[in-house]
Amino acid sequence: MSDPGFDAFDHDAHMRRAFDLAREATERGDEPFGSVLVRDDAVVAAESNRIVTEDDVRRHPELHLAYRACRETSPAERAETVMYTSTEPCPMCAGGMARAGFGRVVYSVGGGEIAEFTGREPSVRSAEILEGITEVVGPVLNDEGRAVHEAFGW
Repeated sequence: MSDPGFDAFDHDAHMRRAFDLAREATERGDEPFGSVLVRDDAVVAAESNRIVTEDDVRRHPELHLAYRACRETSPAERAETVMYTSTEPCPMCAGGMARAGFGRVVYSVGGGEIAEFTGREPSVRSAEILEGITEVVGPVLNDEGRAVHEAFGW
């Protein structure tokens, strides 16, 4: 896979925007998850978790962004896009992202850490689902990402 300048992106700023979205979700009554899509180092779309307030299990931010990207952008544009997400995508979201074909996904808090917070069993890792399709990078700004979940108080 060619890297269309991903390494030069402002990873910290984009991840912190995902944290802001996760905090907005909790303020609204949803769980603390937020994600942004970035192309050419600019945010092109953003979502926060809305499974409670929209009463829709599909409203994970990663899955909704993958859905929107497939409807609104070409495969070539998606391949030049990075998803920054506050938390490693669950298997459902990683499946949607596999269909979208993003160039990279960058997460802060890993799936195993979320299992510790929630008391649930760890799920299949996103890198396993996205292998050969999308590069998975993380954790990034892990202490800040964990603080968002600690404040939520699972």
